[in-house]
Amino acid sequence: MKVKIDPSWQAPLAQQFDSPYFEELTQFVRTRYGQTQVYPAPSRIFAAFDACPFDKVKVVILGQDPYHGPGQANGMCFSVPPGVQMPPSLVNIFKEMASDLGGQIPASGDLSYLAEQGVLLLNSTLTVEEHQAGSHQGKGWETFTDAVIDAINRGREHVVFLLWGSYAIRKGALIDRSRHLVLTSPHPSPLSAHRGFFGNRHFSKANDYLIANGIEPIKWL
Repeated sequence: MKVKIDPSWQAPLAQQFDSPYFEELTQFVRTRYGQTQVYPAPSRIFAAFDACPFDKVKVVILGQDPYHGPGQANGMCFSVPPGVQMPPSLVNIFKEMASDLGGQIPASGDLSYLAEQGVLLLNSTLTVEEHQAGSHQGKGWETFTDAVIDAINRGREHVVFLLWGSYAIRKGALIDRSRHLVLTSPHPSPLSAHRGFFGNRHFSKANDYLIANGIEPIKWL
């Protein structure tokens, strides 16, 4: 089936778009958008891919669900639109960036500036119903995002995967550690950040790896 996504992703994911499970997923998502409030806006479902073409991916940050509050989800994990109050996990991400690298926490929680540098901000599930975390889990999105990780794993070299929390870490089983760097830690949520997210120095470690492999580092802040 035809999917509106950046052309660079069409070939790596073509088998998924033509699979029966993806057709069923599409029908489910369309139905739910017609019946209730679903986030993000339909035009933003594949925003992470549109902002970060396949051949430009340097870093993958893996989230779980989109934010499920009004106005928060913009199709990129942990990111919110300009002017929207930063959720606590995003505040903690910026705190660790500033501690690790030096610099000031941005005023905006819009992470599109990272996507434009080659950071794929990938949620495991790409849609969610308002105020219902996990409401679109188990419908096929996880199969699709597993395929995304596998396509990057096989089709690219020297990509950094930042996996925070047990859910993201489990998805890391798909990644060849001899070809890519996988960094894991507890999740940045207020419930777990003090158990090892703070102080993980993932942002400087990612840049050190990129530089060592002749790749331009990310300007995190």
